[in-house]
Amino acid sequence: MNYQDINAETIDRWIREGWEWGKPISHESYEKAKQGEWNVLLTPTRPVPHRWFGELKGKKILGLASGGGQQMPIFAALGADCTVLDYSPLQCESERLVAQREGYAIRILREDMTKPLPFPDESFDLIFHPVSNCYVREVRLIWRECFRVLRHGGELLSGTDHFVNYIVDDAEERIVNALPFDPLKNPEQMEQLRRDDCGVQFSHSLEEQIGGQLEAGFQLLELYEDYNGEGRLAELRIPCFLAMRSGKP
Repeated sequence: MNYQDINAETIDRWIREGWEWGKPISHESYEKAKQGEWNVLLTPTRPVPHRWFGELKGKKILGLASGGGQQMPIFAALGADCTVLDYSPLQCESERLVAQREGYAIRILREDMTKPLPFPDESFDLIFHPVSNCYVREVRLIWRECFRVLRHGGELLSGTDHFVNYIVDDAEERIVNALPFDPLKNPEQMEQLRRDDCGVQFSHSLEEQIGGQLEAGFQLLELYEDYNGEGRLAELRIPCFLAMRSGKP
């Protein structure tokens, strides 16, 4: 079993256990979105500014590793033409159930984002990519593929995990890991993930996250930092995430 299949199985189990990021929105939240009352997250706690989206009606949106029925139903309620790609079967199933419940159309693909995306060039106006590439060893391919499938003038909204979460122990009190955090190379790090039930995760540098987008051809337009939802790093207000708005010229 490759690490992506391990992660899909792990995330499906988390969902069955009540994982926060696997709970689809309610009918009431969908109806509120239709009336203009909504927020979505790229990172754990800070809502994405509405101005980052512009007018959503009629936009072709790709939710990249954005399954779960949390963000895409909001975009559908606002009139977007939505496609979601995710590797977790249960995240895809949540998207299907919400769409059936609310009566809108959405393309749902169970695909591995470490492979070339199954779309023609310039297929989308907007890509929404919440924190998830921490489950992927190589992120530069993802940025190149995002650039390819976006139309000129389109935008990528991405949430990315800093390396900070990967250097500390479980109590977030001591620095215990060298970087990069790569469990495929480091058996001790793989054992740490297994012990903490974290699937298979990888740290990524700012050079990979920001520099990788710039190398792909994106222009960085705006960004903000965010924090873990709980724990000592959050209490100390140490940012661990970036949300970025990037454009394809």
